[in-house]
Amino acid sequence: MENLQLQLGDNGSGHFIFKEGDEKLGEMIISISGKDLTVYHTEVIPEAEGRGIAKKLLNEMADYSRKNDLKVIALCPYVLAQFKRHPEQYLDIWEYKNYGYK
Repeated sequence: MENLQLQLGDNGSGHFIFKEGDEKLGEMIISISGKDLTVYHTEVIPEAEGRGIAKKLLNEMADYSRKNDLKVIALCPYVLAQFKRHPEQYLDIWEYKNYGYK
């Protein structure tokens, strides 16, 4: 059974975790400060690559950001690449001014 959840500490740092049963297959490391959600890193274990897990983590993070009126600072290469590749899907949450875009 798949399980995707956010674990967030009192200090605003945490991660989205994708599990199958008790096994962690992927995670997205984030922090929240004020109205900004910073994504630092996304990782999927090699045995689970190619199954769309990183995309599921991205979608969960994007949904969470929209529901909580947060802007995303994409320091993670995967997230930044997806934001650049599909800006129409993410401009509402992407804090793109940090990257020199207008």
